[in-house]
Amino acid sequence: MRIFEGIESLGEIKNPVVTIGTFDGVHLGHQKIIEQLNFEAEKIGGESVLLTFDPHPRIVLFPENHNVKLIQTLDEKFQVLEKFNLKNLVLIPFTKEFSELTATEFVEKILIGNLKAKKFVIGYDHQFGRNREGNIQFLKSVSEKYGFEVIEISAKSIDEINISSTKIRNSLLQGDVETAKLFLSRPYEISGTVIRGNQLGRTLGFPTANVQVDSDLTLIPANGVYAIRVKIDEKMNYGVMNIGTKPTVKKTEEKSLEVFIFDFNSEIYGARITLFFEKQIRNEQKFANLEDLKMAISNDEIVCRQYFNLPLVKP
Repeated sequence: MRIFEGIESLGEIKNPVVTIGTFDGVHLGHQKIIEQLNFEAEKIGGESVLLTFDPHPRIVLFPENHNVKLIQTLDEKFQVLEKFNLKNLVLIPFTKEFSELTATEFVEKILIGNLKAKKFVIGYDHQFGRNREGNIQFLKSVSEKYGFEVIEISAKSIDEINISSTKIRNSLLQGDVETAKLFLSRPYEISGTVIRGNQLGRTLGFPTANVQVDSDLTLIPANGVYAIRVKIDEKMNYGVMNIGTKPTVKKTEEKSLEVFIFDFNSEIYGARITLFFEKQIRNEQKFANLEDLKMAISNDEIVCRQYFNLPLVKP
């Protein structure tokens, strides 16, 4: 997959077949669009092209109150898109100026002027351009004039899947990582760096890695305890993660992400790790004392080991 930063940096793209969108999460609905994109490109000996944006449009349009939390960082999005054989990704810097382009200007300057698109694949309900004036009807009305074909992803096709990035975000905010996994066709993942914590877990016999996520725009699932897989230096491990405000110890407003990695005793401060959320096993709780907390963590480990079909006795 070739990545172009900015519409002016395009290399030669043969018979471009284009779609547009944020594609946050690259969920099953997005995957269906990419599949259609590649199919249409193959029919004319062309290449698939996705136009996407950075930063997210809402951050630019509503800087004081955007409330944007993303399912993926840009790098994570790139990695997933490549797995679905997308040939070209064009990353457009989203600015106030860009947001003021009319639908006609978008077609003339970008779709035709820069890309020389042969086909434009678009969902039946997608809108673009200033005041969201561009839609499927508009594109069909100007397609003959500008010499491109419009391929519509029908309501039936999209509604059969009935998936959206918003539904995935809502599932994660409720701790329902299994529904998110179903819609994404893979576990929800977060990457970050291991930082020093208060080392209480070590005192309790469950040394944890405190994780600082890569981006403050990353969506953190609901407070609770999760069965997770942990990738460190390309090796996959298993563990139990707590997300929350440490109500038993010293409740804070700031969320912490702490993972106890099973059968693991290496020093990893400063290491980058990736967390894959498989299942929420309980909500966050406040316990009467540290001994009750220790017993709960021990039970969490047993539940997670059973979930992953791991030996209950530590090697």
